[in-house]
Amino acid sequence: MLDSELEQSVDEAIEETKSSLPSAEAGPISVTVAGHHLTVFVETWPLIESMVRDIRTARKRVWLETYIFQDDAAGQAIAAALRERAAAGVQVRVLYDAIGSNDTSTAFFRALEDAGVLVHAFHSLWEALWKFSFLRILNRRNHRKLLIIDDTVAYFGGMNLVDTTLGGRAGPEELPPSAGWRDVHLRLTGPQQSEVAESFERSWRMAHGEPIARRPRSYRRGVLAAAAESIQFFDSGPGLKHSRAARLFTRLIRTARRRITFSMAYFLPVGGVLRELLRAPRRGVPVRVVVPGESDVPLVQHAARYLYTRLLGRRIRVYERQASMLHSKVMIVDNAWAVVGSCNLDARSLYINFEFLAVIHSRKLARVLTGIVREEIAHSKHITLDEFRERNWWRRLVNRLAWSLRWWL
Repeated sequence: MLDSELEQSVDEAIEETKSSLPSAEAGPISVTVAGHHLTVFVETWPLIESMVRDIRTARKRVWLETYIFQDDAAGQAIAAALRERAAAGVQVRVLYDAIGSNDTSTAFFRALEDAGVLVHAFHSLWEALWKFSFLRILNRRNHRKLLIIDDTVAYFGGMNLVDTTLGGRAGPEELPPSAGWRDVHLRLTGPQQSEVAESFERSWRMAHGEPIARRPRSYRRGVLAAAAESIQFFDSGPGLKHSRAARLFTRLIRTARRRITFSMAYFLPVGGVLRELLRAPRRGVPVRVVVPGESDVPLVQHAARYLYTRLLGRRIRVYERQASMLHSKVMIVDNAWAVVGSCNLDARSLYINFEFLAVIHSRKLARVLTGIVREEIAHSKHITLDEFRERNWWRRLVNRLAWSLRWWL
């Protein structure tokens, strides 16, 4: 397909799906941090449009890593741009999670390979059978979401490559509550783009069974930068070659003095993270948590609601986002620190999955993210302890049973 025809087909797919959105989209917001330009996205199609534009400019490489790569309107738009760049001689790599993308047709990935794209499924069923290691391989998922274009642009955050508006296959009145997902994803240009590219390269090598070097001790322990503005990237996962997300969250919660804000798709803190979170109000640090009002994983929501009594008893404010599924993974501390990436606050993300986190010290970015969270709160229901205590006994039982499974959800 000629370049002009490809661009026209991608543009038509984007415009057709945008016309079916149930509400107006929020425009991207840009800030400058430590010599880097960051663009913040909160909805799917502005992000897809930006990614497609950047992919089309690639002259050297396009490296894509994602948990879900769906063969819907969003996925097809990205795939078309990837195929065109591969046909033009650009090195294009795609690393997707075999379980996360289980619903995607094999023909979709075969078409990428036929165009010259290097495609790899992370921890597939066949790999588990071949290595005879079902629990370790199938339980450890690649939940990261990265896109690297040449030596200039990198994307990271919480958004998968999936059309959360159902690709125009339903009218607004037919869309489920989980449609029109709210999330946070960042586009970065600047010198530390190379660090995101290095993170992808390590992940790619690990997925192919190639050796990777152990990270420095300070990196694995999550030591935070002392500069007035800074951006730090962390690979999180099991073993000594990664950091642990739990260390990062625990360290930031422990150092908080003014306020802690969470906007989390799956909020099931465990271990030291939960202990530090419950201690924060004791030393006068207000904590607020925004979670989905209706989760795409009901069992996780039941488990989170079991925790509400403890949170509300410590005067931690809890909000449930209504109408749209909240899928973000954001923490803001003291209006100065922000954590953005693929990591939820649950046992799976904190200890089991492979994740990517950016810890950013910037009051400008913190203000932007705080404004986004305030928008979520404006569309949320404030949960109070009195009304929560009025639950039926069977709801309490279901929540308790779900909580007992928290290390496996």
